[in-house]
Amino acid sequence: MKLIQLPTQAFEQRLKQELEENPALESGKEETDTVDDLYEDSYDDSSDNDSIDTDEINIDDYLSDDEIPDYRTQANNYSADDEDKNVPYAAGISFNQYLLNQLNTVYLDDEEWSIAEFLVGSVDESGYIRRPLTDIMDDLAFTQNIYAEEVKIKEVLKVVQSLDPPGVAARSLDECLIIQLKRKEKKPSVELAISILEKSFEQFTKKHYDKLIQKHHITEEELKDAISEIEKLNPKPGGSYSGGTRMIEHIVPDFSIKITDGELELTLNGRNAPELHVSKEYNNMLQGYKDSKEKSKSQKDTVIFIKQKLDAAKWFIDAIRQRQQTLYITMKTIMDYQEEYFLTGDERKLRPMILKDIADKIDMDVSTVSRVANSKYVDTPYGTKLIKDFFSEAMKNEQGEDVSTKEIKKILETVIGDEEKKKPLTDAKLASILKERGYPIARRTVAKYREQLGIPVARLRKQI
Repeated sequence: MKLIQLPTQAFEQRLKQELEENPALESGKEETDTVDDLYEDSYDDSSDNDSIDTDEINIDDYLSDDEIPDYRTQANNYSADDEDKNVPYAAGISFNQYLLNQLNTVYLDDEEWSIAEFLVGSVDESGYIRRPLTDIMDDLAFTQNIYAEEVKIKEVLKVVQSLDPPGVAARSLDECLIIQLKRKEKKPSVELAISILEKSFEQFTKKHYDKLIQKHHITEEELKDAISEIEKLNPKPGGSYSGGTRMIEHIVPDFSIKITDGELELTLNGRNAPELHVSKEYNNMLQGYKDSKEKSKSQKDTVIFIKQKLDAAKWFIDAIRQRQQTLYITMKTIMDYQEEYFLTGDERKLRPMILKDIADKIDMDVSTVSRVANSKYVDTPYGTKLIKDFFSEAMKNEQGEDVSTKEIKKILETVIGDEEKKKPLTDAKLASILKERGYPIARRTVAKYREQLGIPVARLRKQI
C-alpha cells in the first residue's frame, strides 16, 4: 500500500534506497535461469539440526567479507519507447542571501548593517515583514545588543525596501504596491494610483468605484487608467522563490493516455516498471552452503543472514509487480469509465464518478483507489492532470439524469466568463440561469461551487 501511494519520483528514490540497503537485490535483466528450487532447498529446516560435525568448514570460496556483490545502486528504468524526462533540480541562493548580496552595494555603518541584516532575516517567503517594528526593536536589543530607536529602524527599513524585487520588505499589501508605484515613471495614472492606495485603500479593495470617483474628483476613464497601473504590480514580491530558494516545479506523469486511430491507449511510465532480480552472488552463496557436507554454526548464521536478504529481495520484487498491476488496472478502469472525456477533452463529458465506482469494478478496497487517485498524474492530449480531479459527485438535472458536479462547475465558469463586467451576476442570478439550462441548484450551492473555482463574489468581479 505504501508503494502504491508513491508518485514516480518518490518511487524511484524508494527503489534506490532498497537497492542500496539490500545487496541481494539487483536491477537489470537476470543473465541466468532462476534458482527457486535451490532457494527452497536451502530453506529446508531438516538441515538446521542441532548436530554440527565441525566448526572449521571454510566457506571463503564463495563468501568473502571483502567482496562487494555486483549490484547497481541506481536504476534507469525506462522502457524502450518511454520518453526520457530529465528532472530539473534547484540551484541558486536563498531569497534572504539574494537580498543580503544587494546590501553589499549600499553604504551602511556597522550598526545600520546589523539592523538591515536583521530586517532581511525577518522577510518571509512572500517578501513581507509581518512583525511590528516594536517587536523587531526589542529583538535587536535582546539578541544583538543593539539599542536602536524605532525612527532609526524605519530609516534602515527604507534602505531594505529599495532592494529588488520591488516591493520587498513591505509591512502590508498597500505599502508593497505603493513602493512599486513610486519606482515607476511618474505620470498622472501612476500618481493617481498612489493617491488611491494611500487615501482610499479599503474602498479600492471593495471596488466602491463610485465613491473613489467622487472622493478623488476624477473621471471614470482616469480611474480605469489608475486601476490598470495597480493591476500590473506584484502583490507577492518573494513569490518567485519557493521555500526560500528559486525552484522549478516539475511533475512527472505516472501514466500516459494517447488517442490512436480513435482508440484510447494507456501506458504506465517506464520508470514505474523496473527490471529487478535477486543477486547471483547470493544464490552462489546458498549453492556453496548446500554443497558442503558438514555445516558449522558460523556457516548457518551466515546463511540465515543470506536468506533474510533474499526474502526481502523477493518480497520487494513481488510488491513492485503488484504495484504495477494495481496502478495499471485502476487507471485503465478510470480511463474506460471516462472514455468520452478522454476522447474529446470536454470537461462537460465527465461522468459522475466516486472512488467506490472504480473500487467495485476492480474488486479492490476504496482506500487503494484513493491512494492511486490522490498522488498520481496522467499525461493526456489535454495536459497533465491529477487523477483525483476526474472524480465528482452526481446531481440530477431536470430530466432526472445524473450529471457530474464538474459539468455544472464548467457551465458556471463559462456563464461568469461571459457576464457583463460592469454588472456581474449575483449568486441568485447565476442559480436562475443554471435552472433555465436544466440544472436546478440552490443559490448556496452556486456560492459553494463558485468558491471552489476560486471566483470572487459579484461585487469583487466588477470592472469599470
